[in-house]
Amino acid sequence: MIINGVTIDDTFAEAFGMKATRVLITAINHRWARYAAEAMTGFATSIIGCGVEAGIEAELPAEETPDGRDGISVLLFGMSSKVLGKQLANRVGQCLLTAPTTAVFAGMGGDKTLDLGRNIRFFGDGFQTSKLIGERRYWRVPVMDGEFLCEESTGYTSAVGGGNFQVLATSEAQALNACEAAIDAMRKVPNVIMPFPGGVVRSGSKIGSKYSELPASTHQVYCPTLKGITDTQLTPEIESVLEIVVNGVNDSDVRIAMRAGIEAACAVGAQQGVKRISACNYGGKLGQFHFHLREILA
Repeated sequence: MIINGVTIDDTFAEAFGMKATRVLITAINHRWARYAAEAMTGFATSIIGCGVEAGIEAELPAEETPDGRDGISVLLFGMSSKVLGKQLANRVGQCLLTAPTTAVFAGMGGDKTLDLGRNIRFFGDGFQTSKLIGERRYWRVPVMDGEFLCEESTGYTSAVGGGNFQVLATSEAQALNACEAAIDAMRKVPNVIMPFPGGVVRSGSKIGSKYSELPASTHQVYCPTLKGITDTQLTPEIESVLEIVVNGVNDSDVRIAMRAGIEAACAVGAQQGVKRISACNYGGKLGQFHFHLREILA
C-alpha cells in the first residue's frame, strides 16, 4: 500500500487494556483552566515511569461546562483502577486544588467510581460543606481566593492504551513536520489523547534490556545511528523515526485517531521526505488489541 508516495508497512500496532477516567476543569477564564490542566497532566507520558498516562482531550466553551465557565477536559489512563485512583487523587490535590479559581467535575458516569473530592474535602479542616444536587454530591472547600468546588467522585471505564504508528523520514525536521500534521488531525478526534510531549515520542522502546534492572530500553532496530552496527529495520535513506502513541476510551476511538494521523502524515508526502509508516508490536503476544495499518486505511 502506497499513499502519496509513502509506503504503509504490512504490520500492526499492539495495544493494551487499561482503565480510564475523565475530569472537567473549569476556571475564571481559559488561561487559568489551561494552567491547571497542564499541571495535572505533567509527568504523565508513560506508565513505565509515571504511573499514569494523561493528557488534555479538548477545550470546552462555557456553554459546555457544568458551571458555565471556560473549561478543559482531561483523560487519565492507568493499568488498574487502584493505580488510577491514587494518581487522580494526588493530581487533584497538588495541581487543581492549588490552582486559582478552578473547579473540578466528573467527566464520566457509571457505577464504577473513583474519588475526586471525597478525600480532598478534608483539606477544609472541618470548614468544608457539601451540596447534593440530584444524585451528585459536591464539596465546597474554603481556600484563600474563595472556595474550591469539587465533585465527590467520577466514573471510570475500561479503555485502550498504546495504539501507535511510526513516521520514517529522510531527516529529523521532515519527520517532525509530518508528526505535527498528524497530531493536529488527531486532536480533532474525541475520546483520545496522545500522552507524550507534543504528542510525539522519539525514544521508542522494546521490552527488556541487557541491564536487568531496566524494564525497557531503546528500540535499536529503528535507531538511524546504529544502522551499521546492528540489525536494522531502516533503509539507507531513513535518518529519523518518530512515533505517535494514542490512548482511547475504546478501540474504535484509537482506530479513528490512527487513521486521521496517518492520512495527515501521508499528505505531507514522499517529496517532503516522508518515506514509510510503520508500527510497533510485540508479535501479538502481549496486547489484546491489534491495529493493522492497512486495514485501518482500507
